[in-house]
Amino acid sequence: MPSETLDPEAPATLVIVGAGPRGTGLIERIAANAPELYAGSGLEIHLVDPHPPGAGRIWRAAQSPLLWMNSHAEDVTMFTDETVEMAGPVRPGPTLHEWAGIDGRTFADRRLQGAYLRWVHEQAVAALPPQITVHHHPARALRVSGPRTGRQQVRLEGRDQPLSADLVVLALGHLDAELDEEQRELAAHAERHGLVHLPPDFTADTDLSALPAGEPVLVRGFGLAFVDLMVLLTEGRGGRYEGDSYVPSGREPVLYVGSRRGVPYHSKIGYDWTGERPPLPRFLGPAEIDGLLARPGGFDFRRDVWPLVEKELGFAHYHRLFTVHAERTAMAWADFEEKYGAASGGAEREALVASAVPDPRDRLDLAALDRPLDGVTYGSFEEFQEGLRGYVEDDLSRRHDAAHSTDLAVFLGLLSVYGQLVRLGDIGSWWHGFFSCLASGPPGPRLRQLLALSRAGVLRFLGADMAVQARGGVFRASSASVPGFSVEARALVEARLPEPTLRRALDPLLRDLHADGAGGTPDGLLRVDRADGRVLDRAGRPHPRRFALGPHTDGRTPGAFTRPRTGGPAFRQNDATARAALVFLRDLGADAVG
Repeated sequence: MPSETLDPEAPATLVIVGAGPRGTGLIERIAANAPELYAGSGLEIHLVDPHPPGAGRIWRAAQSPLLWMNSHAEDVTMFTDETVEMAGPVRPGPTLHEWAGIDGRTFADRRLQGAYLRWVHEQAVAALPPQITVHHHPARALRVSGPRTGRQQVRLEGRDQPLSADLVVLALGHLDAELDEEQRELAAHAERHGLVHLPPDFTADTDLSALPAGEPVLVRGFGLAFVDLMVLLTEGRGGRYEGDSYVPSGREPVLYVGSRRGVPYHSKIGYDWTGERPPLPRFLGPAEIDGLLARPGGFDFRRDVWPLVEKELGFAHYHRLFTVHAERTAMAWADFEEKYGAASGGAEREALVASAVPDPRDRLDLAALDRPLDGVTYGSFEEFQEGLRGYVEDDLSRRHDAAHSTDLAVFLGLLSVYGQLVRLGDIGSWWHGFFSCLASGPPGPRLRQLLALSRAGVLRFLGADMAVQARGGVFRASSASVPGFSVEARALVEARLPEPTLRRALDPLLRDLHADGAGGTPDGLLRVDRADGRVLDRAGRPHPRRFALGPHTDGRTPGAFTRPRTGGPAFRQNDATARAALVFLRDLGADAVG
């Protein structure tokens, strides 16, 4: 029971730092749960964010209309359904495509998604009981202070008096970060020699005017930040597409792109699911997660968790292959399923698959999907350009052909696995990159544009394990994919988001929180209680009055919104946090009256 009680005449106060989709999702869950859990005399919710509520920074209206969402409009919802495992009530609502009245297969631009999020925010606020009010403060939160057993003080930029709060929830979203050691060295080299170095950033916020037309630009990163960069430096500078060809404006730089994998993320799948879904979870469900959490010595991701992930994704893949494409198998599904479940290790499963699935292209090879260029070299730079264009073309063809619907089954398996792994807390950064590469790649049309840019010579591929050196007054890049080849440039762009680490976060609130004793993972994420999102200190004790949700925590999920009917881990977290906050505030009010 809280040790400090409310003034019976004063309303309870909740401060939510971050008014983007995560903050909006939390308010929606407060509205859904309040009739059951909160009958207090009043509750004031203070939203703190310099950007508009709902859209936040990432989905704000003030960005290029050329930038798209990364999902089909029918695959985007901010509303719960019966697949979300939560204590609170389901409150259904429209998907983006239903709300906007557009084709569900459209990749909407981000400004339209921002309008949808603003509408969801308005609906969530309107659904609150009359005694709960919301105030938006268009400012940055600088610091949270206060005793564990007392009211918290949230200091805002440009405001003399802090907000006083009974509870604080940090829903900060994507964060900026100071440069790491390598980035500082590259920036210093650029400063000394008059070069351009653009560090990791949200691409829509980056000033790209320093990248000159016609000059080579090294780009490190081949994920979604790169896709945005590609768009802004081509169409954004007046180029246009005619069929499968790109017509330059003459104002584009020449982009030399590479990364650790050396390939773009796999294309979004371009067909709909039909028939029976794989019965998931099967080999990685709540019981297996409970077992991992109960291990006295803890668990190792590669040794203890990854084998379960592999088996689960394989089950999703082969269930689809045997039940829908049985003509490409050499064994009855019932026999395969029994032997697959009994297989004790990866080698035994591989032998089973080799005997039951004749065509290697029908077998799931997660290592090849993750690192297709490992061990592959090309004799010349031009051969590599042709080779990588072929790789992208093959990926596009497969991901848009329902004959390979096993790929969509694996996607559903990835969503199921992610929903389970969230409960484990910090499992390192590798899994999140693997998931993004397979499940969160660019729309197919973007990869077709990439191919057109490559054929036009505006974009050139560097390869895997891209290495950048700063020497001789330039930046020099090379790759293991083309031994002996290197390219020099006077500009380098790091096309990726900053790592959300506590120690390097530019956000002063998080840095102070860590300095005051909040716990962090080895990867620098804020540790939170898996049950309700309360911030943990370094001893593992949950703070009774501070919660955190989002990518800066070790409870991070694939996103603040999700596909309909896929369980929505973020929705589950939002519900648990909303219920915990309402119960705390209700009990605080009861103590005040009593």
